[in-house]
Amino acid sequence: DKTADRMAQEHRNDLPVATQATEPAPAQLVSTTLVEYATIDAKPVTGYLAQPQGRSQGLPAIIAIHEWWGLNENIEAIARRLAGEGYLVLAIDLYDGQTAEVPQQARQLVQGVMANPESAQENLKQALDFLKTQYAVPKVGTIGWCFGGGWSLRAGLSLPDLDAVVMYYGAVVSDPTRLDFLSAPLLGIFAEDDRGIPVDEVRTFDETLTALGKDANIHIYAGVGHAFANPSGQNYEPQAAEDAWDKTIRFFSQALAVP
Repeated sequence: DKTADRMAQEHRNDLPVATQATEPAPAQLVSTTLVEYATIDAKPVTGYLAQPQGRSQGLPAIIAIHEWWGLNENIEAIARRLAGEGYLVLAIDLYDGQTAEVPQQARQLVQGVMANPESAQENLKQALDFLKTQYAVPKVGTIGWCFGGGWSLRAGLSLPDLDAVVMYYGAVVSDPTRLDFLSAPLLGIFAEDDRGIPVDEVRTFDETLTALGKDANIHIYAGVGHAFANPSGQNYEPQAAEDAWDKTIRFFSQALAVP
């Protein structure tokens, strides 16, 4: 509830309104499809799959976890952009097919997931299994933003088969007992003026990871706030967003490199 309240405060004047910056052209042609990748509570779960055109088997993969708005057009656009870098990208759905248009609706969806985190955890596990069994992916990373950034970290703490974790301004963990489960390298992207994910908590997170000897790089961008990398919201900061994107692509190119 505390995290949901903080996110609601940060997004109180925000709407997921698309802009021209929402959809930069992928670096190469990509193809997309909807896939059923999991079954949760006896119900199929549909995700958005993007891949370089004409290629599927043997590519490294990325599981993309949506913001608190849900699996909307912005997340689909980011999935296509990631696929253009040479990855098989599965944008998963933790909201049972729902998306939010206003902050209050998003807050309710977040609370619904947090009331039953086991279902979300199983969703992530089945997404990983789906990519490995259906597409024979050699390596898999996760990326998430806002609500999804916290779940990207949770995936890294519970799925030892992951090869990379990227989290954008998501909820952090400071308990060293929990963080000790992290085996994949981690890239954290945060904002200095983010009141939803306070910078002092991020610094404690960074210090704990360092003390544990984890392969983690935490970047805190000065002068920007929560959701600064979302071009479909009101908080977009293009210079910081593009720098974070470049760091993300370099990180994945190293962590998900296939010999």
